[in-house]
Amino acid sequence: MRFITIIIFLVFFTSCDLFKMQEKEDNEANVVAIVNGEKLYKKDLLNLTPDNIRKEDSIVLVKSFIQNWAIKKLLLDKSKKNSSLETVNEINDLVESYKEGLLINNYKEQLVKEQLDTVITDEELEEYYLDNKENFKLNEELVKIKYLHVDVNINDKKELLKLFKSDSISDLEKLEKQELSFKDYQFNDSIWTQLDNILLKLPFSKEKLLKKTKFIEKQDSISLYLVSIKDVLPRNSIAPLSYIKETIEQLILHKRKIELIREIEKIIVKDATENNNFKIY
Repeated sequence: MRFITIIIFLVFFTSCDLFKMQEKEDNEANVVAIVNGEKLYKKDLLNLTPDNIRKEDSIVLVKSFIQNWAIKKLLLDKSKKNSSLETVNEINDLVESYKEGLLINNYKEQLVKEQLDTVITDEELEEYYLDNKENFKLNEELVKIKYLHVDVNINDKKELLKLFKSDSISDLEKLEKQELSFKDYQFNDSIWTQLDNILLKLPFSKEKLLKKTKFIEKQDSISLYLVSIKDVLPRNSIAPLSYIKETIEQLILHKRKIELIREIEKIIVKDATENNNFKIY
């Protein structure tokens, strides 16, 4: 009986050794590159190549990855051997400082996300705008413009001109119903638009479009252009509130964020002091 038990143990340990050897052989078979004893395995290359890629391109991509991996390992090994202890310590300090900064900023952002008041009233927007108007000078020209670009042979041209010149909402709606036959258009002349963007679409000079005008018409061999300019703001003018509303909202939120972070820092210091976790000697 004892003899049988010994045989069982021998078989068990032999099997374990064989299993470990087999596992080692399998691992070695999956090695694709070795640099100074560090190994790159086939599993490290999984999901490297996108689907439906040609076999030739896939091979090039894999070889490039292996080459870059080897260069990185070799350079890292050389840098470790040729760096002084002082340099290594400086780098470690930088890494630790960067890590601490990431953790702190992540914590602050989490608190800001939970506590920041993002509601901004029209009164707040106007107050901020009036207090900082001189900071909102335009770097470009703005226009309130209505324009239409159509094929020169479009049907009912007279009707089209009549509708375009009209200030009636019903006429504007009639125009909009024909939008599929237009090459380009903008009918909302109550919003400010960068003139440079308009110049990319219409064959008019900047000087021509910087003048208020009820109606301009231009035609070439293939197109007809209709333009009406309701208002103009030259460069260096104070930007209208409607044009920079989103910018002011971001500025207000940024200011609130800074103030909230300062308040959070004060509370943290106060709590630590009261709990004897922070003392100055």
